[in-house]
Amino acid sequence: MHGPAPAPRPGPPGPLPAVLSDAVRHLKRGTALVVGDAMLDRYVYGRVERVSREAPIPVLSVEREVALPGGAGNVVRNLTALGAAVAFVSVVGDDQAGSDLTGLIGGQPGVEPWLLVQGGRATTTKTRFVATGQQLLRADHEQIAPIHQRLADRLVRIAGDAVAATAVMVLSDYRKGVLTGDTPSRLIAAARAAGRRVLVNPKGGDPARYAGADLVLPDTEELAEATGLPTGTEAEIAIAAAALRRAHGFGAVMVLRGEQGVTLIEGAAEGETVQHMPSDVAEVVDASGAGDAVVAVAAAGLAAGLPLPVIARLGALAAGIVLGKTGIAVVREDELLEVLTPGRLASRKLVTRSEAAERVERWRRAGCRVGFLVCRGAEGAAELVARARSWCDRLVVALGDADPAAEVLAELPGVDLIARFGGETPLDLVRLLRPDVLVQAPGGNAFSQPGGEVVQEWGGTVRNATPEAAPTAA
Repeated sequence: MHGPAPAPRPGPPGPLPAVLSDAVRHLKRGTALVVGDAMLDRYVYGRVERVSREAPIPVLSVEREVALPGGAGNVVRNLTALGAAVAFVSVVGDDQAGSDLTGLIGGQPGVEPWLLVQGGRATTTKTRFVATGQQLLRADHEQIAPIHQRLADRLVRIAGDAVAATAVMVLSDYRKGVLTGDTPSRLIAAARAAGRRVLVNPKGGDPARYAGADLVLPDTEELAEATGLPTGTEAEIAIAAAALRRAHGFGAVMVLRGEQGVTLIEGAAEGETVQHMPSDVAEVVDASGAGDAVVAVAAAGLAAGLPLPVIARLGALAAGIVLGKTGIAVVREDELLEVLTPGRLASRKLVTRSEAAERVERWRRAGCRVGFLVCRGAEGAAELVARARSWCDRLVVALGDADPAAEVLAELPGVDLIARFGGETPLDLVRLLRPDVLVQAPGGNAFSQPGGEVVQEWGGTVRNATPEAAPTAA
């Protein structure tokens, strides 16, 4: 990497719920080819009621066991859960796990499986031992050496034939040996020859292998590894994603940020835009599989011809749904539609003062920069919120007790929390939450809104929402 790219400019406000609901119904119209590392995910559930006499370890009394497709197979699961038709090309070993995985993949509706078998190879298997919703241990059994070259050639030929019958190619790389060497570039060339778009979910390694892909979805750690740039803040993520995109000719980059949602970089090189889409997750239960859900939504969205900002917002919502479930879960159409039901987000985001304080404290412990914005009504709020959200990782919007705009504001993707204040000013609320950034209404000065002086006392920053206004800090 030759240094950071210029920071992209903020994009327009996120898509409206009505647009998103219509888009959700289009996801099942897509068709996708998934190529990548298939795994078998086993879950062993039970109870822990005693400690072993042999060693200071818990004894799990097993109650049930579950096996599911994992890795690229979980992307397939999510696509079929959305109603999309899928062709799946991968490699398994000639072992019991490979046989079990083949049966699980083949048993899903709407899937055309091409699971090639390599003799003597171990099928990647991850076994998780779980008690009362918590993982006690994960045991991995795998072989990550590259697949045999002749098998790789066959895989490329099969994928080249299958891509013509689908709308988008997904390369799901878990670095388990399927997408190594020149296999990714050959697959991308085959998709290009068929006029199909390519989406890549990389798991480290040299991103140049995927040069020319239409959409790449790294997480923040993978983005930092690929660029050598920091990814600790939204601004740093945007710069690193722009650098990655320009270095390898990617059409767009969508950064997976777990409970914080996704960040999308797109547009012409001279006019790149960045949009941060929150996940709207109420509480993280299990982080497993959230990235695969985003990849599946992105693939189905591309296949259905949806705009990238719409895809990114739906992907962020999908991540939030999965993060709130136990185990490697999938996202379904009805769950996305439920999240988008008018008023539902208001009931989740509008909290009491004590709940707001607890939530802000959790964000702060997670390293998030918290912003605070006072809104008086919904008029002009979308642009104001988008600007305020670009200065922080989490945004609290304060409303007067009698202000009826909560439902409208809750639907804006940049709003993470809404708290009400009594009286004429939110000063007590500012003191309670101790935000890192206080956003002033356009035209104000550093101290025109109650709280500006107090925020600076603890080293916070006061930002004026007027475009191009400079920050005031301690």
